[in-house]
Amino acid sequence: MRLSSFFTPSSSTNTRAAAILLGFSLWASSVRAQDRTTEAGEAAITNPNQECIPYTYPPIANSASSYPANWVQPAVIVPGDTEALDKWNSIKSSIPTNISVKGTVKGDFSNFTPTYNASDTDCWWTYAKCVTPKLPGLSPDIINIPEPMSLGIGYDDGPNCSHNVFYDFLSDNKQKATMYFIGSNVQNWPLEGQRALADGHELCVHTWSHPYTTAVQSESVFAELWYTMKIIKQVIGVTPTCFRPPYGDIDDRVRAVAKALGLRVILWTTDSFDWEVGATPGVTPAMVDANYQNLINGAQNGSYNNFGTIMLTHEINNFTMTEAIKWYPALKAAFKALVPVGVGWNISQPYAETNYTLPTYSQYVNGQITVTGSASPSSSGDAKSSSKSGAVGMPTAGSGLIVSIVTVAALLGGVARVLA
Repeated sequence: MRLSSFFTPSSSTNTRAAAILLGFSLWASSVRAQDRTTEAGEAAITNPNQECIPYTYPPIANSASSYPANWVQPAVIVPGDTEALDKWNSIKSSIPTNISVKGTVKGDFSNFTPTYNASDTDCWWTYAKCVTPKLPGLSPDIINIPEPMSLGIGYDDGPNCSHNVFYDFLSDNKQKATMYFIGSNVQNWPLEGQRALADGHELCVHTWSHPYTTAVQSESVFAELWYTMKIIKQVIGVTPTCFRPPYGDIDDRVRAVAKALGLRVILWTTDSFDWEVGATPGVTPAMVDANYQNLINGAQNGSYNNFGTIMLTHEINNFTMTEAIKWYPALKAAFKALVPVGVGWNISQPYAETNYTLPTYSQYVNGQITVTGSASPSSSGDAKSSSKSGAVGMPTAGSGLIVSIVTVAALLGGVARVLA
């Protein structure tokens, strides 16, 4: 159906098409009224439907061919990317070749575990919750906070396109967190990614496409991490030095790749299972509530009197973010401090860039929660600074608006045809 035929109502579609056109006109006006060109403008949008309307970010749109396919598992080194190839060739001799690739990227290990050595020679977290590597030269995974009665707070799977109300809540409560970002999501929602740094949160790598990493060949594990680091640097301006494997799925082979890229591994000791509501049959909101309550009970009964803990939570959807908001006051009351993981471990320099620092644990709990330094994006074209410190804005995205309008108009044309 041509667009012109949509705008020429027939006798059977006059009223309904007019109503659709009116709705479209109102939608287009509301989009024009919103600033989709800077981090600060994007952060001001609180209607999740408007937040999640795609927009064009020229620096990333212009460099899309430099990255793997968006959300294709697993990521691979982009053909002709000599920088990535040179880096991989420089580290691959340090990656063990005697540790098997396991199962599938979706987490089906049924054909692998029956023959896996019961002594867990690979320090495979999914199999035995092993966090102390057996391969020499690897550091233990971070699974808690050394300070008593402290909770390492953070959220996986961002940046989520509809997270503004949630991030507003964190800001209003002067709460900083560790955000584990997926490279494909940063590519899709760059301004949302910029907000995390502008708000003072700590950023970590969460792979490019969120596979079970032990199921991925070593070169592709490298690609999953490398390109996520690269796009966070390009879009947000910092290079993370921390990594959380999706599902916690990691072994010494994957740890070796992470180490070679300068990434420390962060896992957890407490799981909210919030992401499973709507994804796993039988998992209910009441179960997630119980997991939060069990964490609070542990704080109240002395379980964390000697050292703190890290809870796995997500910004993946409205439910997980709403749960985080709902339980925040109770967590705040139960623990001495809620801190980003880097703060909890006194990692004051969280990025490869040396001009950016986090507060120490002592500074943070005594009210000094701000960070110092500013972002330094790379290959960002003519991106300009936004009104928030540490963020990078976007040139006018008129072309993105036109693309969105044409797309929606085409979709509405289909609706009109169905209504007819």
